[in-house]
Amino acid sequence: MKKIIFILCIVATISCNKSFLDKDNLNEIPEENFWKNEADAFLALNGVYDVLQERALYSGNLNGVGGIPQYDGIGDNCFNNYKFEGPGNFMEGNITTGHGLFSGLWGVSYRGIFRANTAIKNIPTIPSANIRDSVKNMLLGQALFLRALFYSNLAIYYRDVPLILEPKEPGDPPARKATYALTSAQIVKDLTDAAAILPITYPATQFGYATKGAALALLARFQLYNKDYQAVVDATTALMALPYGLHNNYSQLFTEQAELSNEIVFSVRFFQDAISNNTELFSATFLQAPKINVQPMKNLVDDYNCTDGRPITSSPLYNATTPKANRDPRLSASIYFRNDIFLVDLNRAFIGNTPTGFGQKKYIRNSASPTGIAAFGGGGQDFYLLRFADVLLMRAEALVELNLLPEVYTLVNRVRARVTMPTIETVIGEGPGRTQAQLRTIVRKERRIEMAFEGLRYFDLKRWADLPGAYTRATADNVPGYQPLYQAAKANVFAVPESELNANGGIGQIFAWQ
Repeated sequence: MKKIIFILCIVATISCNKSFLDKDNLNEIPEENFWKNEADAFLALNGVYDVLQERALYSGNLNGVGGIPQYDGIGDNCFNNYKFEGPGNFMEGNITTGHGLFSGLWGVSYRGIFRANTAIKNIPTIPSANIRDSVKNMLLGQALFLRALFYSNLAIYYRDVPLILEPKEPGDPPARKATYALTSAQIVKDLTDAAAILPITYPATQFGYATKGAALALLARFQLYNKDYQAVVDATTALMALPYGLHNNYSQLFTEQAELSNEIVFSVRFFQDAISNNTELFSATFLQAPKINVQPMKNLVDDYNCTDGRPITSSPLYNATTPKANRDPRLSASIYFRNDIFLVDLNRAFIGNTPTGFGQKKYIRNSASPTGIAAFGGGGQDFYLLRFADVLLMRAEALVELNLLPEVYTLVNRVRARVTMPTIETVIGEGPGRTQAQLRTIVRKERRIEMAFEGLRYFDLKRWADLPGAYTRATADNVPGYQPLYQAAKANVFAVPESELNANGGIGQIFAWQ
């Protein structure tokens, strides 16, 4: 199936016979010749989706400012060897408010919000004769979902941000920050409204558009961050009645062959060809070592249990001379060890030539494309923003925090069964009848292993108030040339970009960065 190729749709012109100040809104399609029919609405919506493919969001980078797929480098999962990309300097406390890590996420998120606001305002105004009511609702629901997605990233990483719900007009007063509580309430409202009107599925030709399941899953994720655990249970209860499941092959899941799996609740879609600007770089790799700029850390590798379900510190199956043997299958599916072949077309082995001694395998291409596009070139791997295994573990975490423990076993065991790992009940040291605290530890570790390299580690660590521990673990790995420095306030929040402060001095810097 051909992937949807998202099209830039925001067009603005400045007429030569107008004064400089009398110009069209640069964030809005001219209403006099647009928003007339269903085709216009689809075109505009695709322009909102287009923003998701930006490097600072989900297409990532190989040698440039880090996007969300590289956020596992903020914490203890990965070492961002190219520190200038952002996560490495952030971890070392050596980053300024002018860095692209801050301006990139901020800028593209508001670009998406402006486009979503335009769609939300104008879709309802399209004459009923030119668009079916069901299509109007479906498109409006997607625009609400996308606005909530952009705002959820801003709220989680920057906390207090301007809450803009209408298209900006020339001459409008400068934006001011809203409280986190106001932004959070709007995100929840948008996702709740979206879930009420979005369809469960689409025709195959529209795969990739946000569904009811996507709205529910994002609502669960955001409410988990807010520690509204009953809301997480409610959202996941509704979601688990929908036609999602676990892909039967974890190793294959993170390749193009599995992009249409029913495990994928919502993905950002990419298309690889020689001329497309729809490509991604988060799956790209150099030819001398696997993805040098994002390297798995030893403390993460050590966290994968042995096949008996026990940690390497207590399992009789572990042998330090053959550390990959008898381990959770997700380890060999996710991480390259020395002597693993990482480029199959060149039969090239990884010689351990990274500071951590490991290489990222999950999501990373292992050959040139059939048409000859190199492994370091633009790729066509979709980025799975929401998947069903994540839903199961979010629900498990919420139930643990509510001290409703029986179902937690079933949820975690379901995730483990996919990779033939033993159940909680059968593992020595875990076993049935665990306390709330013990199950919390089990669920958090399961989440780390299952979701590694999906850009969620910093999100998890912030939520669990475990950033100090992550810095300690990262420091203890003694990676050459890497000196993490925990600065409590700055480590927990991104700075408002310097460029934004220069353009709008009234917005104010985050207190920690003043």
